[in-house]
Amino acid sequence: MRDELVARAYAAGWRGVRALPPRLAHAGFRAGADLAARRGGPGAQRLRANLALLVPDASAAELDVLVRDGLRSYARYWCEVFRLPAMDLPAVHRAMDPHVRGAEPFREAVDAGRGVVFALTHSGNWDVAGVWLVETLRAAGHDPAFTTVAARLRPDSLYRRFVDYRSSLGFEVVATDEGAAAYRALHGRLRRGGVVCLVSDVDMSASGVDVTFLGAPARFPGGAARLAAATGALLLPAVPSFTPDAWALDIAAPVPVPDRAAVPKAVQGLADAFGTMLARVPADWHMLQPR
Repeated sequence: MRDELVARAYAAGWRGVRALPPRLAHAGFRAGADLAARRGGPGAQRLRANLALLVPDASAAELDVLVRDGLRSYARYWCEVFRLPAMDLPAVHRAMDPHVRGAEPFREAVDAGRGVVFALTHSGNWDVAGVWLVETLRAAGHDPAFTTVAARLRPDSLYRRFVDYRSSLGFEVVATDEGAAAYRALHGRLRRGGVVCLVSDVDMSASGVDVTFLGAPARFPGGAARLAAATGALLLPAVPSFTPDAWALDIAAPVPVPDRAAVPKAVQGLADAFGTMLARVPADWHMLQPR
């Protein structure tokens, strides 16, 4: 019953939020974020702990502000999730494109027919970053679709709604539990010179790679690095973020993964790049989960 109520709430969000004037919708989500910051529930406490590692010199008062701003950023993400299918996607691309930094290796790779794996963080609006990618690939004359994975949510109607949402934006979505089928989809995309995007800054499974992140032990997914090693794809760390009236994306230098033996070192390279880039936009890191 709880799962079904959650699914209905998301469905109502996709129907109702896009019907509101943008300013009113964002004001409502911002008010909810401020309420969550004042209450200081488990999610806000985990965010505070993670941000304390990301900004180690912050005082208690500065962390209070950073947590509030982080929850506002996360609320903006969800407001945009509900509004994005009705937005002008080429206009979204035009607004974001001037704020994308470090894209040259990506452009050179796809022009040369080489696959690219973007390893992303839970930050900013990664769906809008996907819209930028689709429109950029289309403008360059390439297959605009890219492949990503998603956890299978309960109930299935909610999972299908999220798949339909991201498919409407031009993404190919495969479920993490599809095993061989997901493997074939990801490898096939890369071997055709396409792009795969994987969120790579948290791993709650037993198959993650142990790294040092923000000066402390953590476990990161190894999938992005393993895919790059298996297919020869370019591995690029990327951090989406917000600007006051648009979106941004920082892409770090490629992380070398010549073979499977290099995967642990490559995952550590991702962790190092993420730490550097996230420190520039700490309020946009939506890490409300344990590291």
